[in-house]
Amino acid sequence: MSSYQPWCHGTITRSKAEDLLSKAARDGSFLIRASESIQRAYALCVLYQNCVYTYRILPNEDKKLSVQASEGVPIRFFSMLPELVEAYYSPNMGLITHLQYPVQREEEVDEEPESNNLPPQLPPRNFFTNDVKDSDPKSSEQACKSLSDTYLMRLQHMDLSIIPEEHHMAIQEYFRNSICLDAEQVQYGYPNLPGLKKLTMTICKNLNSEISRILPILEVFHRALDQQLSPGIGQSPKQVGGSFYCLTILVILGQLQMTKRFSVSFFQAKMSTFESVGNEGGHRKSLIPLVTFEVKQESLAIPTKMFLKVDVESGKLFLKKSKDGPEDKFFVHNKILQLVKSQRMHAKLVIVAETEKEKVLRKEFTFEDAKKREGFCQLLQQMKNKHSEKPEPDMITVFVGTWNMGNASPPHSTDSWFQCKGQGKTRDDTADQIPHDFYVIGTQEDPLGEREWADTVKGVLRKITNISFKQVAIHTLWNIRIVVLAKPQHENRISHVFSDSVKTGIANTLGNKGAVGVSFMFNGTSFGFVNSHLTSGSEKKLRRNQNYTNILRFLNLGDKKLNPFDITHRFTHLFWLGDLNYRVEFPSTEAEYIVTKIKQQQYQELLSKDQLNMERNDGKVFLHFDEEEITFAPTYRFERDTRDKYAYTKAKATGTKYNLPSWCDRVLWKSYPLIHVVCQAYGCTNDIMTSDHSPLFASFEVGVASQFVSNLLFNFLDPNIAPQGGIQIMNCVATLLTKSKTKFFIEYHSSCLEKTVKTLDGENMEHLDGSIKVWFGNQLTPIISDPEYLLDQHILICVKSTDCDESYGESCVALRAAQFNYTEFQITLTHHGEKTGTLTGGIQLRTSEGTPTEKLYDFIKVEKDDTVASKGKGYHQQKDLLAPPDPNISTSRPADGDPDRPPLPTPRNRSFTCSETKPQPPTSIPSRASAHKKPVVPTRSEGGMAPNRPPLPSKSRLGMSEPQKPRDYRESSELPSKHRPPARPGQPQPQRQ
Repeated sequence: MSSYQPWCHGTITRSKAEDLLSKAARDGSFLIRASESIQRAYALCVLYQNCVYTYRILPNEDKKLSVQASEGVPIRFFSMLPELVEAYYSPNMGLITHLQYPVQREEEVDEEPESNNLPPQLPPRNFFTNDVKDSDPKSSEQACKSLSDTYLMRLQHMDLSIIPEEHHMAIQEYFRNSICLDAEQVQYGYPNLPGLKKLTMTICKNLNSEISRILPILEVFHRALDQQLSPGIGQSPKQVGGSFYCLTILVILGQLQMTKRFSVSFFQAKMSTFESVGNEGGHRKSLIPLVTFEVKQESLAIPTKMFLKVDVESGKLFLKKSKDGPEDKFFVHNKILQLVKSQRMHAKLVIVAETEKEKVLRKEFTFEDAKKREGFCQLLQQMKNKHSEKPEPDMITVFVGTWNMGNASPPHSTDSWFQCKGQGKTRDDTADQIPHDFYVIGTQEDPLGEREWADTVKGVLRKITNISFKQVAIHTLWNIRIVVLAKPQHENRISHVFSDSVKTGIANTLGNKGAVGVSFMFNGTSFGFVNSHLTSGSEKKLRRNQNYTNILRFLNLGDKKLNPFDITHRFTHLFWLGDLNYRVEFPSTEAEYIVTKIKQQQYQELLSKDQLNMERNDGKVFLHFDEEEITFAPTYRFERDTRDKYAYTKAKATGTKYNLPSWCDRVLWKSYPLIHVVCQAYGCTNDIMTSDHSPLFASFEVGVASQFVSNLLFNFLDPNIAPQGGIQIMNCVATLLTKSKTKFFIEYHSSCLEKTVKTLDGENMEHLDGSIKVWFGNQLTPIISDPEYLLDQHILICVKSTDCDESYGESCVALRAAQFNYTEFQITLTHHGEKTGTLTGGIQLRTSEGTPTEKLYDFIKVEKDDTVASKGKGYHQQKDLLAPPDPNISTSRPADGDPDRPPLPTPRNRSFTCSETKPQPPTSIPSRASAHKKPVVPTRSEGGMAPNRPPLPSKSRLGMSEPQKPRDYRESSELPSKHRPPARPGQPQPQRQ
């Protein structure tokens, strides 16, 4: 900390404040809170030359940031540093404690300020430790005796019948002898209090078995210290040593409060999750209990039965030859390197682990079925997450549920809904005890009040998970409602919570149909959730499409600075749920045929006539959204109180109305490109029958980005010292489906940019098909160049006209696509949910030195062809999505062969990438690379590529597997290697051998 420059009062920009926070955190300061929002205060606690300084950064009227620095307080006046760390995790929004000493306001002076190299002087205090320190031994001894007598007298005035005699004697002994020794420790600035520590350990012995006895004892001891002395009891503080007395109480009381707070939170957590079998040697049940899987392992082509026992709480995986056999062989969580799923054999799994001698073992097991394998993988992933040393998560799980309640109260038990039990893709029983990080519940025709429904859901989750979930938001439009709940430990990670609603009923003024939405930030990741109830009726498909468009245009969620973009572009992850009311488009005379197909569980023919699927395929609604495969029966329309019969006829005054069995209730999602998202469950319940709809559930594993604190050497006085990153977007061509004669420009929006960046007007060229091609290019400078930060960022692109500043198309590009070298992209431009053109170009990323840390979700991979590469690990790379370029072809002409396009400069590092729209000669593909390179089929949310791209050249498609239904960003055949350093961004990755 010798090089640290203390802050002073003044006004700075937001970016400077963030840089200062980053520098202070790197220098060893303790970061209490740092929010990206200018509307929130920063607070920083800095340890410098044995003094503690507090800095607050607040927005002023000019929307800049004002820095306020407190006077330094010697560290000996504070509790130990671990207490600061503990206080950071308390639910105080980063506030450590109340002010213990007055801090005088700094007065303005005309003379020159002192050098910033010196810390601020200490403010005057009301006491000085030298009062006792410099006194004679006799005076010190008298002060100790008075202090001891005072507390012993206090103890006599308290009701001690509620605590055991042995603890009563222990507290008396502490006040009689040990408190003076602790006081001497405080007097000389030592935070360790051996007497208090010994007493606390004595009181808190056997915590699990004596919970009801410990809390009253701590409460009595706490009250004895916390009371102010009355004139009639003992001597005044002045008589027993002045500051000596005050300082002793301050430190002892602070440590006792920490002990008590820890004890109370510890007991509350364990009371609901632990069960004691006896006072001695009792075995406790974990929040996630031990789970044993029966598997088969082949040895010399002979299958042998094995048992895998997972202990999430202790972080161990046991390998046993018999179910009740000894647990002598196990792997600790940090020695389990990776799980590799076989795609061809759905029950097979490879566990890659490291031995004590740093040898990598590869053990192959076959589970009973694919569902058991998935449950095992989820438990192992939970173990990795629980014992990770990362301060912030990079992966969370989200439960999304939707239910049209039919204006009827819910049944007594709805556990199966929240446990993803029923039909379809469901979770294995072994994963029942794994709680989700977020629960998002959308209801339609909900007859309950907001508070009643929220309390009902919280009660169910408390019973299932033993966790009291916190309410993030609840919003209601008539009887359409959305509730968002989160784990308590995520409370301080959530910010910028917004909610809104849109009416789409008759004349768009009635709220019987419409949507409600909630959005928020989770650290550095934005989430949006929309629950909609669209127009009913088989024949009203076009009206439902219009409902969707209106919701896109008018639902006001997310960052208001992204006003050119609708909600499909504003969020890292957007989930759309609800009773969408799209029906199966069969004649009403085919009702019995449909029911027969459902009983036979033959859904494919029915799904091919599903209106939502057909409209999505035509690009009319939910463009670029994803939905997990439907493997469950239609959720509408059942006879109430049964799930065995569909009530597909309804008598009305105008005649008989048919409501054919349909998948009205749906969950879809849309995520930014190259973002991890996996749907783990998608189905409906069988046992909740109060409505004519069955509740629908979906479970997701999603990647999140942390609030980034750079480890670079920022310098406040000379920011040019910091290495600058760069984002080069070149060769950009926008093809717009318009005949407008206006000029166009591009706006770039991103949290990694200090402000919105606009290009110069592009060059227009009309084509015979009526579209317009516009050429652009631009250089962007990110606020932080660290690859750990940049590779999680995205650039939102908006093509606007110069005459009215109106958007003609929006899209998104992931910086991770250019992690290794220059990469060409082709993305679709959309506006209000409709395709308006395409954008092609190239992106090159320049970052500072550094290697991104491995993500927790990279722990599980998918083995494409049952052959495991011996080396290499990392992200699903963009270069695997593209055909190799021809090094003999110059870039003096455009990649699409357009003769009207002007010559383009040759970009760097293009060795392994090219546009998929450009055919390649056979000579450009090395035979070895072709044999080993495994093309990966991206989802819509992965590559940012246009869906209707031309086919790849025949040479580049060698060895390509059949297109699957990939949702898993982790799909890769690569395993980790401890001996090969990962490639640095900006350098080409070496060829795999």
